[in-house]
Amino acid sequence: MISVEQALELVLQHAGKLQRCRQVNIEAALGCILAEDVVSDVDSPPHDKSIVDGYAIHEGDLSGENQLQIIEHIVAGLVPSRSLEKGLATQIMTGAPIPTGTAAVVMVEKTSTQNKGDLEFLSLTERSIRPGQNIVRRGQSMKLGDVVLRQGTLLRAIEIGLLAEVGRESVWTLIDPAVAILPTGDEIVPHTEKPPPGKIRNSNSSLLANLVMQAGGQPAESDIVPDHAETLLQAIEENLDCDAILLSGGVSAGVHDLVPAALAKAGVKQVFHHVNLKPGKPLWFGFFDRGDDRPPCLVFGLPGNPVSGLVCFELFVRPALQKMRWMKPRGLPIQRATLTVEHKHRGDRPSYWPAEYDSDSGQILPLSWQGSGDLRSLTGANALAYFPGGDRVWPVDEEVTVYLLPASS
Repeated sequence: MISVEQALELVLQHAGKLQRCRQVNIEAALGCILAEDVVSDVDSPPHDKSIVDGYAIHEGDLSGENQLQIIEHIVAGLVPSRSLEKGLATQIMTGAPIPTGTAAVVMVEKTSTQNKGDLEFLSLTERSIRPGQNIVRRGQSMKLGDVVLRQGTLLRAIEIGLLAEVGRESVWTLIDPAVAILPTGDEIVPHTEKPPPGKIRNSNSSLLANLVMQAGGQPAESDIVPDHAETLLQAIEENLDCDAILLSGGVSAGVHDLVPAALAKAGVKQVFHHVNLKPGKPLWFGFFDRGDDRPPCLVFGLPGNPVSGLVCFELFVRPALQKMRWMKPRGLPIQRATLTVEHKHRGDRPSYWPAEYDSDSGQILPLSWQGSGDLRSLTGANALAYFPGGDRVWPVDEEVTVYLLPASS
């Protein structure tokens, strides 16, 4: 068996960046990967502006000692009509353009005003005012012609706001990886049916489809594929045009574990079978070279137990999808946390144990988990606690590595 680190390295060696793109309106671009560089068509800010409510003053009045005549009131959206000279000031609101001749803006809280007839005068309580104080210069954020977003950027609400600022109605984005999900086994029935004796419901398809969507892929769920060699081969061949295939079940060493042989017959090249981890040891991985300029179709034979499938997805499939989407393949975020209870580990394989992580205290609670088929206990988990192989009792307050599951897992 190979290690988790070796397996991940092999997966990423065969994962290629996808090239299929589409043009979408920015209102529909949330979560997409940008497939072009975006250039600003404006300076931002478009003018020298004040970042506070206050008064614009001339460089001759930076000492703050003089009483100044207020000659104009400027709010955001208006343009000053008069320039400043020594002894003059302009009241200005946050975001408004500053008048010509402005050396600094003084916050309104550090001033006082008084009227003398029809004239209004300003006194400053702040002394030794710095040139440029409370002013943002034109183009300081970005200039006309600047590349403001690079190809490969994940479009969050922030980036979409920036796209609007530079006047983009639409952008070219990467088409998400197409991922086929093939549940296998005579023992499973659709989740909408009550299983008869000896059968179980198909929970894996729903679990994996939502993990794929969460990772930025497009899942395509298949009907349940029975333990029949020719039927299984046909289902595999029908989906080799996808970017990845996730087969669930049929990769262990039982009589009906037909997946490896069917994959070989379909022309899928095996890279590895079995990984030194728990749960998820039977994992199979290979690729299908489609003979064109597209990256190969990655094929994962996931164990049939749902928790094993989730662990293998998070450790291997998610990083592969990230690389396909031009992102750095980071996988799950990692933290260190202290145990709140004693934990006994048995066996040579490292374990990824469902656990509850408290970010406020930095503590981790391994859950009462009954094995790789126990999906119910997993619903209480927001993390996987990592325990290296070997028999050992981990005491309370021992620090362990924690893999944080996505919030919507």
